[in-house]
Amino acid sequence: MKVYAVGDIHGCLDGLKSVLAQVNFDPSNDRLIATGDLVNRGPQSLDTLRFCRDLGTSFATVLGNHDLHLLAVARGFRRASRNDMFDALLAASDCDSLLDWLQQQPLLLDIGDYTVVHAGIPPQWSLQTARKLAAEVSTVLCSSRADAYFSEMYGNAPATWSDTLVGASRWRTITNYFTRMRRCSTGGTLEFGKKAALSPTVDPRTGSAAWFLHPDRKCKKRKIIYGHWAALEGRYGNATLFPLDTGYVWGGRLRLMDLDTQDAHHEPKSCESKAP
Repeated sequence: MKVYAVGDIHGCLDGLKSVLAQVNFDPSNDRLIATGDLVNRGPQSLDTLRFCRDLGTSFATVLGNHDLHLLAVARGFRRASRNDMFDALLAASDCDSLLDWLQQQPLLLDIGDYTVVHAGIPPQWSLQTARKLAAEVSTVLCSSRADAYFSEMYGNAPATWSDTLVGASRWRTITNYFTRMRRCSTGGTLEFGKKAALSPTVDPRTGSAAWFLHPDRKCKKRKIIYGHWAALEGRYGNATLFPLDTGYVWGGRLRLMDLDTQDAHHEPKSCESKAP
């Protein structure tokens, strides 16, 4: 059995099918793992969710910020923005079942020697801590507390993790680390708003750097597959870091990685956003 990981799909099903055809992906024998953000920005969010769900146990994904945004919009806790591409999905007869399936997906997956997350793991968390906190939010999402979660999901505060956080503030902070993080301090204070390509230096004013550049981060020996940061264009990987978001929906090339060989395959045709 071959196991592949793919970067942020963003509703670009044609490109996903094309790159899977390159490796002769066979769902009866192979498995596909996604870094989240299955939906939004691209033109085929509905068909993408149907395709991924229908792969059954041959598919797994972590939740990305766009996936969670869709769920919040569908549940009435957020208005869709003018750039969201949810209309066809929300009007579909199978919308509820698709969203129920999506809401059950985790924030963190362990696949053999790899851990898959959407944005990353903050430097102050061990892998054991990350697993525990991801599972905590997943439990909330699959419970009667899900509405309380979505009603308070949005926001940048608290910007720093504390074990003393409780309730919505705790869930929001965990979610922000796993689905929105790009830059933070070595202690994990999140810096929001900077999406530009990576600077290899630490900001002397804030101590902020890309989450994976902090030399003392506790998960640095673990192989981590992640997406989210399209401006990186899939660069800055190494023996333990595998950035798969190549900005496909913004004109890049969708990346698929063979977990056994670490060989990368790319869809040559871009799926540029059709959002206004």
